[in-house]
Amino acid sequence: MLVVFHMLFWFLLTLILYVIFRRLYQLLPYPFMIPVLTCTVFLVFILTSFDLSYDVYFSGGQWIDALLGPAIVALAFPLYQQRKLISKYKVEILATVLTSSILGILTGYWLALMSGYNELITSTIISKNVTTPVAMEVARMTGGEPAIAVIFVMIAGIGGAVTGPWLFNIIGISNFLGIGMALGGASHAIGTAKALEYGEEEAAVSSVGLGLCALCVSVLAPIILTWIS
Repeated sequence: MLVVFHMLFWFLLTLILYVIFRRLYQLLPYPFMIPVLTCTVFLVFILTSFDLSYDVYFSGGQWIDALLGPAIVALAFPLYQQRKLISKYKVEILATVLTSSILGILTGYWLALMSGYNELITSTIISKNVTTPVAMEVARMTGGEPAIAVIFVMIAGIGGAVTGPWLFNIIGISNFLGIGMALGGASHAIGTAKALEYGEEEAAVSSVGLGLCALCVSVLAPIILTWIS
């Protein structure tokens, strides 16, 4: 009974905090206030303050983690609604996906290499630009560490969602196709959630970028790593 209570506590705490920080984000819609970032930081603060391990939190957090797969599948709904629009820009989308996937792999690898990290990290970081379940499998295929891959995925996702709007304004990107593909291709599910704030078209395109980049990176990562190693 105590174990179940413990699991429910962390599960409910995460949901309550997310609702609170989502409301705060609606009141203060700044990029660095996105709920996935503020909620994560607050949970880390709680765990470190009470000297609790991640395993303690994950006893209940695993229930949220289990919802990740269905959440990704749910992104197919805006994709279906905008199928004609996506078909119209299929060439641009496919070209962007291929470019994004290759650059995501190479920049991650070279950044880790230039920073002096070992082979485990360089083999893991190349999966940073795809959604968590896929990134973990890619890390296994390339000899990396799936648990570390999750960290890189979160950094890429949150980083893109926070800095994306700022970069769009500086560069002058306002087209739904550019916004959607940039967020979905670079920041996967978190980026797609951010794209939904722009509109349904951006979210649909971002969903396509998320899915196709995951497929592309899964195929290309082992090949490119073998070639550049």
